[in-house]
Amino acid sequence: MSGNSFNKGFISTILAFSLWGILPLYWHVLISIDPLHILALRIIMSLVLVCVILLAQRNIRWIVILKEPKKLLFLILTAIFLSCNWGIYIWAVNMGHTLDASLGYYINPLVSVVLGLIFYRERLRPIQWAAVALAFVGVTLLTVLSGSLPWVSLSLAFTFGIYGLLKKKSPLSALESLGAETLVSVPIAFFLLFFTFSGGISSSPAFTGIENLTYLGKLPAHILILLSLCGLISALPLYFFAQGAKQLPLSTLGFIQFISPTIQFVLGLFIFGESFPIHHIAAFAVIWAAVIIYIVSLRAAASRGKE
Repeated sequence: MSGNSFNKGFISTILAFSLWGILPLYWHVLISIDPLHILALRIIMSLVLVCVILLAQRNIRWIVILKEPKKLLFLILTAIFLSCNWGIYIWAVNMGHTLDASLGYYINPLVSVVLGLIFYRERLRPIQWAAVALAFVGVTLLTVLSGSLPWVSLSLAFTFGIYGLLKKKSPLSALESLGAETLVSVPIAFFLLFFTFSGGISSSPAFTGIENLTYLGKLPAHILILLSLCGLISALPLYFFAQGAKQLPLSTLGFIQFISPTIQFVLGLFIFGESFPIHHIAAFAVIWAAVIIYIVSLRAAASRGKE
């Protein structure tokens, strides 16, 4: 790999994870919009943007693949996990759970390690087993100290982990995948527009009909403009990540990806002023230790590969 390719890949990946990291600022601006409607419009606008780009390139491979039943079923499954991850994340940020979301993305790489072990029979080194064990201890400690399972964090970690697992089998590029996944998700997106989410953690979406969307027309112009950009906001970091992933070793990617939850954690604590009880520090410290051990394992693997 040339130094120039490495530098381009490094910059692209930094941009991708930095954009994902500051994403809570964007969703927080849209806090006046129902989370279900944001999710629906994110799917729709992402599809519109990707369609324009791919069709301008005369790329229809991502559409033709939908004619193959097995691949269509695979895409539907992938789209379900992507939509769930997007929806939970938007809800978490706009309901004051950005810190929980950041924890989920700290845990996610460790979840991916376990999924690789189960589904691809990948072997874990002793140091990686230690990281997974520490992460489990941290989540258990957080559950005991808070009195409830950190379902937001675990849901984000597992939905994105399983999404990544499925993506390993995808024959499509990043933009093609996003186009195909949002295309099969569009019926769900339009369905979600008929519902509203009242808020609390124990509440359920309520059917309100299409007339419930009239409030969107009363929103300030700058909010509507920002909302129309949610497709670009979704596709841009994916594009940068796809460029970087081709040019960087796994160890470097594994290190850079923690930029995102770190930025989210800082935003939740210092910008959004979310509560961070003192006793949670112990649980987070254990999970951060697991992350550090995981990074060390990647660096060690990279060093062996160079020998």
